Amino acid sequence: MANMDISLKEMMAIDGAVGAVVVDYNSGMALGSLGGSKDLDLQVAAAGNTEVVKAKLRTMDSLGLKDSIEDILITLSGAYHVIRPVTGRSGKGLFLYLALDRARANLAMARHTLRGIEEKLEV
Repeated sequence: MANMDISLKEMMAIDGAVGAVVVDYNSGMALGSLGGSKDLDLQVAAAGNTEVVKAKLRTMDSLGLKDSIEDILITLSGAYHVIRPVTGRSGKGLFLYLALDRARANLAMARHTLRGIEEKLEV
């Protein structure tokens, strides 16, 4: 089991990572963050991506889908944004947010690594 600081460092060690956040999607608050830039305000990203997660959960509920979200991918011309809900008991209501530089990232490896980080996260 890894604590939040270790998990954030592991997220930032992923090739192409520019920002990593653990977010409470009930409040939209970032519980911890690492990285970012003048062009990537992680607090704003945390709040905005909370709305993405809530909208997807509402839609799944409206459709009667009994499945769970593995991750949500937003592809931009220069970046990948990966949102991964935390599924462990201690992480209910949380998600991981990882921003990647598209030119330096391997999306498949990033998703694989993020899954392992999420599984070990203990909040």
